[in-house]
Amino acid sequence: MADIGRLLTAMCTPFTEEGRVDFDAAQQLARLLVADGSDGVVVAGTTGESPTLTDDEKIDLLRAVKEAIPDRSVVAGTGGNDTRHSLELSERASRAGADALLAVVPYYNKPTQEGMYQHFRTLAGAGPVIMYNIQSRTGVNMTADTTLRCAQEPGVIGVKEASGNIDQMGFVCAGAPAGFRVWSGDDGFTLPLLAVGGYGVICVTSHLAGRAVKTMIEAYGDGRNGQATEVHHRLLPLINTLMTAASNPIPVKTALNRLGFPAGPFRLPLTAMDETTTAKVMKVVEGAGDLVTFKPRVEVA
Repeated sequence: MADIGRLLTAMCTPFTEEGRVDFDAAQQLARLLVADGSDGVVVAGTTGESPTLTDDEKIDLLRAVKEAIPDRSVVAGTGGNDTRHSLELSERASRAGADALLAVVPYYNKPTQEGMYQHFRTLAGAGPVIMYNIQSRTGVNMTADTTLRCAQEPGVIGVKEASGNIDQMGFVCAGAPAGFRVWSGDDGFTLPLLAVGGYGVICVTSHLAGRAVKTMIEAYGDGRNGQATEVHHRLLPLINTLMTAASNPIPVKTALNRLGFPAGPFRLPLTAMDETTTAKVMKVVEGAGDLVTFKPRVEVA
């Protein structure tokens, strides 16, 4: 199994003004993100407005981004709350070239821990699976015991942990088999998770501050803990604003547009932020100074 990377950006999906997926802009964005420090990207995840994308759009987006960054990891969001449908989409994504699959704990139907295990066990037959535990969006928490049970399945390669519980994350890291990766699903937990044995982060803030996030991860890995802590502290206002000003991905996509990258509008039920909130977000982005290294370069055909 090839290394997926420590820093993966959960990539926004650009749309045209008419609301269609802008595949050219998606390719541009993927190239800019890896140039700014990301080891790869996740397409069609929450930040990519996955609930509003059709299966065909998700596969076409995967192909376009993989074509743009063929030497970097492209993880496809294929999760859902219908195991059969998720399996079909996962199989399509694997055939289309996904390096791994990101599958969220099934939401709304609130499965038992046994149901979660059976769900991920089934998906693992389609390709390398990264589980995604985020109770704030799914309504249920996948326990450390269930995560570690799933980790024994050969096709389950890691978990994106966004439980908000550092003890749970620590138990997962302590009990994980060799080669099982634990990525933070909360940008602000990246450094604390590294401290208890985590591997990296599947990140939103890296749209704007990829090099800083990469520096923090590398500094910690090299034993430069003071530097890692300093970068973490400096990133916190930006992280907090992008995660709390409005539901993700509204703040980060708005910031991309205001910085000059054509990320486009949102698909309903997401809507644009009001001007007052937008001004507050951009004030924090501007205040982040040299942390923000994303430089939009719009290619002209």
